[in-house]
Amino acid sequence: MSALANLAPQEVFRFFEEISQIPRGSGNVKGISDYLVNFAEERGLEHYQDKIGNVIIIKEAALGYEEKNPVILQGHMDMVAVKTPECPLDLKKDGLVLRVIDDEISAAGTSLGGDDGIAVAYALAILDSDTIAHPRLEVVITADEEVGMDGARAIDLTPLKGKRMINIDSEEEGIFTVGCAGGARVDFELTGKTERFKGRMLELKISGLQGGHSGMEIDKERANSNQLFGRILEELTRVYPVRLVAVKGGEADNAIARETTAKFVFAEEKNDQGEQISYRRDGIHNLLNKITGEISNELCTKDPDFAMTWTFSEELDKETEAFTATDTRKVALFLCSLPNGVQAMSADVEGLVETSLNFGVLKQKIVLHDAYLLASFSVRSSVESAKEALIRRLFAIGKMANVKYRVRGEYPGWKYRVDSPLREEMVQLYRECYDADPQIVAIHAGLECGLFMSKIPDLDCVSIGPDMKNIHTTNETLSISSAKRVWEYLVALLARL
Repeated sequence: MSALANLAPQEVFRFFEEISQIPRGSGNVKGISDYLVNFAEERGLEHYQDKIGNVIIIKEAALGYEEKNPVILQGHMDMVAVKTPECPLDLKKDGLVLRVIDDEISAAGTSLGGDDGIAVAYALAILDSDTIAHPRLEVVITADEEVGMDGARAIDLTPLKGKRMINIDSEEEGIFTVGCAGGARVDFELTGKTERFKGRMLELKISGLQGGHSGMEIDKERANSNQLFGRILEELTRVYPVRLVAVKGGEADNAIARETTAKFVFAEEKNDQGEQISYRRDGIHNLLNKITGEISNELCTKDPDFAMTWTFSEELDKETEAFTATDTRKVALFLCSLPNGVQAMSADVEGLVETSLNFGVLKQKIVLHDAYLLASFSVRSSVESAKEALIRRLFAIGKMANVKYRVRGEYPGWKYRVDSPLREEMVQLYRECYDADPQIVAIHAGLECGLFMSKIPDLDCVSIGPDMKNIHTTNETLSISSAKRVWEYLVALLARL
């Protein structure tokens, strides 16, 4: 049964529900890309699809609007696909389970993909309509925005004629975004040796953190579970010869890590009779209790639900493949040295983060007797030189630790345009509709507009969107009433333009 059938506008939520049944996490966009192509073919619309999955759909102007300048509507098809540990869905194969509670749509156990599924739904509803007034529409839906804007970087925009672009990738109604930070991904790969080792197993879990979007929520100084793990591991290995067996933390570079889990093995001490005793287990337990209390005190306001739990196996001689004690300590020192969070605030715009980084993903794999620890960061800055300086700082840390590193997915910032006829038209219409002024802002999060401006000279852009909360997390929600109001505004805007 449809979860959204009774919601208005029905034409928008029908498409939102359809695309929510298509797995479309970043890197898994073929299904949604082909869906968009089929949509265009069924309606006889001019369309283009490239090998990455980007799709352009063009609809000629409505009657009476043939002489008006074209408008580009732009969003991205992929989503940050994350789920709770207990969620049974396979997000590479399964659709989302949508639910409605009061004025909010969410997804059971997973992220919702309102970022940027609502843009796709709006665009499809407009393209599907025979009654909406509009000039020539050029709908551009990019692939893999969430992992470095790969689609926008690769797309060929030759079919486009428009110089005005409405990006629908913002998360607050009434806020018009007209500039954003540039960014990049930085990956580290630390290689260590492993060996078979007998001992007692320790399993540790950091959880209860709020997380959030690393561009929109980084200024709230919420805790990052991967960074906390580095701190905890350094304290633990400084006192006890534990060996790292496995670690996994975070879901995406651009989402603040909410949960990190790890396994360790350690040998118990022996008494004078050669019997193993629990001194080391008890000592580790007491140390972890102390660390938990300290971190809880530090986060009592920022992340009050922080929790760290751990269990010890009863078996004393379980054999497993683990990092050597030396390389476990190397991992601890490396992770503990990595920066995270806000690095500088803007001197020009009050309250705007200038430069930041997010320790988004931590994972490990073992091949024979070699272990590979992988750590990924999202770096952002509205000042290009500051972004480059922060990347060089990360590289310097990697070089000192003899760790491989690389930068990927680099994208430019979007510079504020002083003269913007599109912005002026949109502001005037907003005043007429709501008897209020919208907020005009630049943001720390990344948008694809900068890449589009590098490909289309003199492109005039504004980004809008309905109210969404906790994007990139399993607590993501989309406001139904806000989505309706933004739809009505968008339809009126196309008629005005």
